[in-house]
Amino acid sequence: MLSRSLALASTLAVLPFAGCTDPNAGDTEASGAGTADPTLSGSTAPTTGEPTTGEVVPEVDWPTLECDPLVPTYCGFPFPSNVFTTADPGTPTGRRLALSETLIPDSTNSPPAQPDRWNRSDGFSAGLAVMSHLPGATVTGLPGPWTLEDSLAVDSPTVLLDADSGEWIAHFAELDMSHDDDERRAFMIRPVVPLADGRRYIVAIRGVVDAEGAALPPSPAFKALRDDESFDDPSIGQRRGLYADIFQRLADAGVPRDDLQLAWDFTTASRENNTAGLLKMRDEGLAWAGEDGPPYTLTLVDAEHPDPHVGLYVEGTMTVQLYVNDPGPGADLILGNDGLPAKFGTAEYEFTVVIPQSAFTTPATPLQYGHGLLGSGRAEIQQADLTEFADTHGHALFAVDWIGMAEDDSVPIAELVDRGDLEEFSTVVDRLHQGILNALLAMRLVSGALVDDPMMQPMGQPLIDPSERYYLGNSQGGILGSTYMALSTDVERGVLGVPGQPYSLLLDRGEQFTALFAPLKSAFPDGLDQQMVLALFQILWDRTEPTGYSKYIRSNNLPGSPPKEVLIEVAIGDHQVSTLGAHIMARAIGGVANIAPENRALWGIDSAAAPYTGSAMVEYDFGLAPEPTTNIPPSDGEDPHDKPRKLPGAAQMLDQFLRTGVVETFCEGVCDPE
Repeated sequence: MLSRSLALASTLAVLPFAGCTDPNAGDTEASGAGTADPTLSGSTAPTTGEPTTGEVVPEVDWPTLECDPLVPTYCGFPFPSNVFTTADPGTPTGRRLALSETLIPDSTNSPPAQPDRWNRSDGFSAGLAVMSHLPGATVTGLPGPWTLEDSLAVDSPTVLLDADSGEWIAHFAELDMSHDDDERRAFMIRPVVPLADGRRYIVAIRGVVDAEGAALPPSPAFKALRDDESFDDPSIGQRRGLYADIFQRLADAGVPRDDLQLAWDFTTASRENNTAGLLKMRDEGLAWAGEDGPPYTLTLVDAEHPDPHVGLYVEGTMTVQLYVNDPGPGADLILGNDGLPAKFGTAEYEFTVVIPQSAFTTPATPLQYGHGLLGSGRAEIQQADLTEFADTHGHALFAVDWIGMAEDDSVPIAELVDRGDLEEFSTVVDRLHQGILNALLAMRLVSGALVDDPMMQPMGQPLIDPSERYYLGNSQGGILGSTYMALSTDVERGVLGVPGQPYSLLLDRGEQFTALFAPLKSAFPDGLDQQMVLALFQILWDRTEPTGYSKYIRSNNLPGSPPKEVLIEVAIGDHQVSTLGAHIMARAIGGVANIAPENRALWGIDSAAAPYTGSAMVEYDFGLAPEPTTNIPPSDGEDPHDKPRKLPGAAQMLDQFLRTGVVETFCEGVCDPE
């Protein structure tokens, strides 16, 4: 196995040319993602490291590399990159990941991971931080998380470009400050608007300076490409035509090549890559269950619950179609010949329903609850603030657990993190597929067969009114709730409390996440490895987390999914889920208004006065210090993560939105504890 350092970059073996010229590969979601541009082809670039003797004709082809000499200090950077893909005319993008064993970080506590699970994807995550290693770099002059407009300025040191349209993509740039090794800090560019699926993007870095204010020099390999010089690595010659295209597209966008420190391109995964599995499971599962929902058994019906707001407490099990090889933690999806999840019998999972006292006067509306990180929705819906809300506003609360990231998964996840077992992480995502299907089936059951079940009618009449169906999730329930909302065929409005996306941004910036993943730092002591691990996680996570789904909630909906509206609640200074992630989610969903009078103006999110009809975001200010601009959690004062929904007026706002789609904050001026 090659060393992860590219000190021996000149000895890297380069696999055969991987250009995608098959006419069937033209069915991409954006031109340029998987095919050579016919208007640019017509010349073969040299395949040695020698400079050209004349003008190079642009040609969009990529060699497939184990490591890239453009960043000699770390195998795998820059990342993501099309040189870590290969041609595959059978995919929507015309590409497929071809990550090498050398690129995958080695854990100190487990055997080397194989790249097979990642190489099923036809592109990279649209939520990834775009990464490189620039030794000696500072953040001087870089666009930051609160100066996003700077990333669109003509002189921005970092540029993220849609290769097809030439559009500049808003982002911020940062150094990884989640560890203490100044020599191994990843340089990261984070998009703050949704990247399109199946699209080619170009990255350019220029004008990054060291602590003395001097511009960093390009690596010798990149300088050879930029300045048409010789270099002792065959991949440089193989990319001269590609870089003629990259440099031309950058120049057309107003970015000259002369002072570039680094540039490269990558392709995002297709919508089908991210969503086809869950869509198949949803469609098969709902068709099998029918309008009444899946078969079930009630195991407890208690009319003597100690909470005065609870009129009837119900527990039961439902039988669902199983798509993983075991109902419990650590399970893998069963894949059919088409590469999509295949049925593997049935299994029983628990659900809980809390019928409020008020339902004995007026039947209650089904309200599905999504729980927090590694928690239990069946337990959380018994919290006093939720039962009071349900009783006051007439909602029948119910929940299943987000298996994959539920309480039962906490020990297995801690163990795999402690081992640094990258391949085993796929079981988290695989089991989340089943957990999301279970949530969709639970809504069918509670608004279907349970309505008329005699055990649910102690007074001889229904306690549930299924004419409207809603969703409410907090924290992880807000995060995964966006996936649920994009997929649901039954729910039209939902509340996403203190959410965010993508997970790879949230992990470093949240107290709970950093504590959970702290053992990774012992399994992967190299700071650059740590960010690569999060990137690898993200590629798999997209099949269940918001990056793959939130942009399809309101428009461009998934097949069979009607458009939805959502209300996002945000706690400024949140210690657990970064508000940057909530803003990215709002921009991804699109058309989300920041309700005025707002506590702060947010780039790319328009403000609107209440009452407002449609998707919206309300930020609450708890008087904490400004949030960190680096990738560390906020720590000032008392964590406000759980506070927004408990403030006066919040319950009224939530209920009004769910029932009418109209947002009013019921705050006197800006929303704060006063």
